[in-house]
Formats: sequence, C-alpha cells, structure tokens
Amino acid sequence: MAATPGVAAADAPPSFTIDDPRITESSGLAASTRHPDVYWTHNDQDPAGPNVYAVDGTTGETVATVTLQGVEARDMEAISLGPDGDVYVGDIGDNFDGGWSEVWIYRFPEPAELADTTVTPTVYTVVYDDGPRDAEALMVHPVTGRVYIASKKDDGTAALYAGPAELSAEGVNTFERTADLGVWVTDGAFSPDGSRLMLRGYFVARMFRWTDAGPEPIDRSLFPPVQQQGESVTFTPDGRTLMFGTEGAGSGVEPVELEGELLPDSARDEDAAAGDGEGRRDGTGGGDAAAGDPDGEEGSLPLPLVAAVVGGVALLAWLLRLGRGGGGRRRGGSA
Repeated sequence: MAATPGVAAADAPPSFTIDDPRITESSGLAASTRHPDVYWTHNDQDPAGPNVYAVDGTTGETVATVTLQGVEARDMEAISLGPDGDVYVGDIGDNFDGGWSEVWIYRFPEPAELADTTVTPTVYTVVYDDGPRDAEALMVHPVTGRVYIASKKDDGTAALYAGPAELSAEGVNTFERTADLGVWVTDGAFSPDGSRLMLRGYFVARMFRWTDAGPEPIDRSLFPPVQQQGESVTFTPDGRTLMFGTEGAGSGVEPVELEGELLPDSARDEDAAAGDGEGRRDGTGGGDAAAGDPDGEEGSLPLPLVAAVVGGVALLAWLLRLGRGGGGRRRGGSA
C-alpha cells in the first residue's frame, strides 16, 4: 500500500480498544482539541447516567468522566467539538423513526483538566423543518461554528440539516434541510480545517468536499474497517486520519489513513509546499499503488459502484467474522 504523501506510516495513530465496562454502546467519537491522543465518547443510553467519557487513544483507558446534570439524555447518538472549544452532544436518536416531536443538543466547555466532574450543560431544543426523524450524526463546522445534523436512513429521506447561525437556549431551533445524502448515516465529522465532511454508515463511508453550497461528493473510494456495528467516526487533529469506532463491550477504534482528494485541503497544501506534488483539488495525487493506480486517476471506480461492492463484501465479511476481533491500520485511496 502506498504511503500517505508527506506522512510516515509510523506517524499514524494506533488502533485501540475502549476497556471501560461502562461503555458498551459507544455511539459518537470526537478527538479532543485540548488533550493530545484523547477521544470523547458516550453511550447512546447509559445506565450509569448521562455521561461523556474521555478515553486515552493509546491505552483505551477512561481518563475522565463528565456527568451532565439536569438533562434527560433520551438517546445520545453523536458528539462534536466546536471552534469555541465547547463539546456538543446530540441527543438526537429516535428509534420510533420520527416519534419524537423534538430532540436536544447539550453543550459544555471541554474541560481544561482531565478529571471526573459534573457540569450543567446549555440545552438547545431542536426540530426539523420537514418533521421529526431519526438521526445519529451531529457535526459542528470548525470555522463557522454552525451545527449540522444528518438523518440516518437512505430510503429517500436521509438528508443534511443546517441549524441557525447561532443556536438559542430560548425557544426552539429549527434545522433546515439543505442536501439529500443518498447514504445511510450512523455518524459524521468535519475535518479540522472544515474542507471535508465524512459521513459513515455501518458498512460504507463517503467523503464530501465542503463548499459554500454545501457537501459535494468526492468520487474516490474509502474503505472503512469491518466492524460489528460501525457507529462513530472522527478526524485526528492533523486531518490525515479517520478513526472509526463501533458499539459493543470492549469496542475497537481503528485508523484509516487518507490520501489524495480525501485529504483535507490544509493537508494537501502542506504536502504541495513540501514538494510532494499534492496540489489542492487537482485530483492527481495520493494514488494507491497496491490497487494498481499509482497516479490516483486511472482505474478509479465511480463511488456509487464502489459503495455497492464494498457494502456487499463488508456484510459478508462481518457475517464470517462475527464474534472475532479484526483491525489493523488501513488507508483510504482510489480503488
């Protein structure tokens, strides 16, 4: 497999296993912006209460627990960090497929010190302009601070919703449908520079270029790890790697290194400045020699076809590997 341009393979983060017995339904994942190698996660429904956990990305140990007081925490499905340094938790799940008339977002400052603490978050009430729906992905843009939610199912209703320019703790915040997605979504994340949006499902992941007009699909393949129930994803702080998580006791978090157009613009510009020939938006860099595509152009399959093939293969592999651990470092590139 070709090396990621400008980055040695040893620099990629390792996979790790969340070993806290309280975390059995890790549904969201967000890389800390204050604490290196720390990831925030949470259960969708936590018997121990509405908690957010800071997990060490090298040991898998919980290094802090933040308890949210004064909230119901009905179905917490997503987590994201904003440019203000605050943590946003999306209590946006709806197992009744639109049975809840409103959902909530909880916001609190990311702690400066990693220690168990209790906070009273700011609570935002959320509705959708086209009616209730199930959602598991909440993303805060790292530049504008605008909050987005992606609905879950690819049945003609999966879509991206944009919140108000500024959320209000008074009244109701209406999220407006801005784009159809055409992909099943269990989590999502913006790259640290805001130029890429990653949306993942159980078996397929899709990268979008973020533009003033919204998400623009990148027609390059990305292969997520085979996981028992893939529920979460986040970019590493340098934007060069995606970390994919799954539900279950002792769940694993696995890295996928990015290449070519899948890399955020800031990383591509860094590579170009370093003389690696990785220019922005030129579609020529970061090929996959192991896949027979050294230039990242010839032989690249259309993303819908790749998604269908990968989805079928991943489902078969999951059935064959159910109950067995899997993983290791992987890389996203052209097919």
